[in-house]
Amino acid sequence: MFYLQRNLPAWERALRLGGGLVLAFVSVLWLPGGWLAWTGLASALMMGLTGIVGFCPACALAGRQPVRNTKS
Repeated sequence: MFYLQRNLPAWERALRLGGGLVLAFVSVLWLPGGWLAWTGLASALMMGLTGIVGFCPACALAGRQPVRNTKS
């Protein structure tokens, strides 16, 4: 099984989900068709997926440590 440790805190996950939804909305309604709209939709999809999963590969490459569970 492929397992990734979360490296995004809950507040950042919520911001990524919200930002992904806004970017998808803008891409569909206000960007002209073609490569610019498709690039916006692809970016929105990646933001939403990293927000849902809680793991960002770019953050992991930059050295962000996994989120520790603070409940004791």
